[in-house]
Amino acid sequence: MAAHTHPVPRKTAALDSPAASAAALRTFFSIAGAWELSAAEEQRLLGVQRSTVYAWRSGDFPARLDADTLERLSYVFGIYSALQVLLPLPERADAWIRKPNTAPLFGGESALARMLGGKVADLFEVRHYLDAVRGGVS
Repeated sequence: MAAHTHPVPRKTAALDSPAASAAALRTFFSIAGAWELSAAEEQRLLGVQRSTVYAWRSGDFPARLDADTLERLSYVFGIYSALQVLLPLPERADAWIRKPNTAPLFGGESALARMLGGKVADLFEVRHYLDAVRGGVS
């Protein structure tokens, strides 16, 4: 009889751990760099105070992120990922968020203008739009 082996679970950071907070914010700032976001744009997307953005950018990460920030980060990551699929050339994917868009959701403005509306729903709408364009939502 063959011995059964069980996979050894990998240790992963809990979503509310300092390591997860740091990883999420490093990822956000990497995307922000690719999108050439200003500190004010980063602040608006994250929904936090200016001093918080500067602290986080300098590596002073919180022990845990609140639910609102995690939701915002999730949408930003989803938007970024969807753009990488839709526009496989990174420079085109990164530039798309600043280009005027004639889709009804954007009314001739850029996706970034919509995302900077300040509400989590603005990020959701852009993510939902991209998912629909990708064919992920009917």
